[in-house]
Amino acid sequence: MPLSYCLDKLQTVPKLPLSPVRLVIALALVLLSLSGCRRSSFPDVPAGYREFAYISNGGSNTVTVLDLVYLRQDRTLQVGTNPTNLAANPVRNEIYVVNTQSGTVTVIDARTNRVAATISVHRQPSFVVVDPTGHRAYVANAGSNSISVLDLDRRREISVSGTGEQPAEASISPDGRALVVANQRSGSVSLFEVTPFTSGSSSAIHLRSTFSGCPGAKSIVILPDSSKAFVACSAGHQVMAVSLAAAPGSWAAKQNSSLLNDHMLALLNVGKTPVHLAMKPDGGEIFVSNFDSDSFSEISTWTNEVGGTYSIGNKPIGGIVSRDNSMLWVSNFGADSLGLYSIDDGKLAGSVRTGSAPDALAFSADEHLLLAADSHSGDVAVIRTQGKQGPALFTILPAGISPNSIVVKALREK
Repeated sequence: MPLSYCLDKLQTVPKLPLSPVRLVIALALVLLSLSGCRRSSFPDVPAGYREFAYISNGGSNTVTVLDLVYLRQDRTLQVGTNPTNLAANPVRNEIYVVNTQSGTVTVIDARTNRVAATISVHRQPSFVVVDPTGHRAYVANAGSNSISVLDLDRRREISVSGTGEQPAEASISPDGRALVVANQRSGSVSLFEVTPFTSGSSSAIHLRSTFSGCPGAKSIVILPDSSKAFVACSAGHQVMAVSLAAAPGSWAAKQNSSLLNDHMLALLNVGKTPVHLAMKPDGGEIFVSNFDSDSFSEISTWTNEVGGTYSIGNKPIGGIVSRDNSMLWVSNFGADSLGLYSIDDGKLAGSVRTGSAPDALAFSADEHLLLAADSHSGDVAVIRTQGKQGPALFTILPAGISPNSIVVKALREK
């Protein structure tokens, strides 16, 4: 249990003269006080419930595992060289770590929190995404301008396809039909058709469309209904909106035959250096972190229009929206803080201090905690999202050198 849980308990220890006997008594009172300290201010969890956060540390070649039930460091795992991105399997207890300099993906068994396998891919992998079935993963290889398809059942690469220059990120549509790749150096977006997974299939991908004109293409979001993708053009001041082809024979395709093809909808002007897109869970709006404008922009996904651009802090680098669609959290890399924006009220709702240079963000499963990876101080700020005094820094837990990505996995022991 972190000390911050129990500071109020320590204040109640009697101030006794420091004779040997009384010192022993005082220490016993401290230990008794601490041993009875529990997470009384958080919801109870059922028996056998476990929840962990995994943080990739690019400078120490490790993944830190944090226990989110007891709020303590569980262990540190050695992985490949320069881990830069993580993904959690949606249907099985596995975590995947991209090791950029090693050209590999590490598989972590979340039940034991041990390294289970290492899969070779290609040069400088930068990003991994897992399909909705949990059977396939797709890795963007920035150094070889390619996408690797991984069979997660057999833990090996099964195919590779070329894409644009320096693919930085990839995202698969919720219906599993389209893989969207942001090619940072060529300033383009590649759309691949994904063969639906069946037992024994190769699940190859086939390039179906490419769109240029998005310099520094980086962050991607896809709407919950798989109808549109939005890509941040980080070397400029725009976000590209793309209509994704509807499935042949679908209701949408029958209503409008033009929806059978991918097509670009708009290039939307936002702030300078848009580096990250955060989408409301309902898909209605997207929030753009504009790193060099100290602002965020709000995009309506229904009309493909920018509703406004607002100041938020110094060097905003990432964002996340609460499950109820009401609150946006933005990590201010240059201000050592998180900015809060009330979506329902349309106004700033305050800020919370973190460690140095907060970057990646992730909620706990119940969203009572928000985790921020502090890339310069090498730790994780744990923010309590609800409380009598509003959101506040709860504790800071150690990570490794240059933490850069976080995923959370909850599981229930039988």
